[in-house]
Amino acid sequence: MKVKHIDINCDVGEGIGNEAQLFPYISSCNIACGGHAGDEKTMHEVALLAKEHKIKVGAHPSYPDKENFGRVVLKMPKRELIRSIQQQIKAFLKVIESEGLLINHIKPHGALYNEIAKNSDEAETFLEAIQQFKKDVILYVPFNSVIAKKAKTQGYTIKYEAFCDRNYNDDLTLVSRKKNNALITDSEDTLNHILQMAAENSVKTVSGKLKKIKADTFCIHGDTPKAVEILTYLSKELPKKGIYITK
Repeated sequence: MKVKHIDINCDVGEGIGNEAQLFPYISSCNIACGGHAGDEKTMHEVALLAKEHKIKVGAHPSYPDKENFGRVVLKMPKRELIRSIQQQIKAFLKVIESEGLLINHIKPHGALYNEIAKNSDEAETFLEAIQQFKKDVILYVPFNSVIAKKAKTQGYTIKYEAFCDRNYNDDLTLVSRKKNNALITDSEDTLNHILQMAAENSVKTVSGKLKKIKADTFCIHGDTPKAVEILTYLSKELPKKGIYITK
């Protein structure tokens, strides 16, 4: 059996409060830093848990829109968006550095993540906002996306990210959360989904097609129903298939 080591990341600090249950089963986390959710107190609480469980920590900036949980594209002046992203990451760094932690990665959230995956101008704006981290910090991005291509060209270190709790369209975009089939909440279905991507480098889309995909890190959202149950199941079943979560 061929052995493969993967990273499983989780979006946290978003008000769900289940981090203590999630962290034994993941290897990196994306901490909300005030844009769509979170504040200094929640960042500090999550950072302490990450330190305890030896979880790699990353900043999870978004459009500054707590009302819509960062899931709506905001048309903002370029400088204003850059300022917001930088302020969010600065607040995150202040918290983790106070605990002796280092930033491992940056992963944008929600609508910002989806927008820079396809919008060239927005991708350039985001990269400009985080350019000081180019040499030392990993950027989590979708495979074959605009942001991935631009980041590689500009010398960023990237990890391709795939979602084990979300369904895909044929163009490798995520099925809209407005649709009933956006989420995968069954543990066995999630296992099959991640196995297809991790072992076969392909994903089965909602139309039934197999599309090429690459992934170095796999996300499960902290607010996905049964997230803890799914992760517990994956931690038991993935090693049986030769796939190990490496912290």
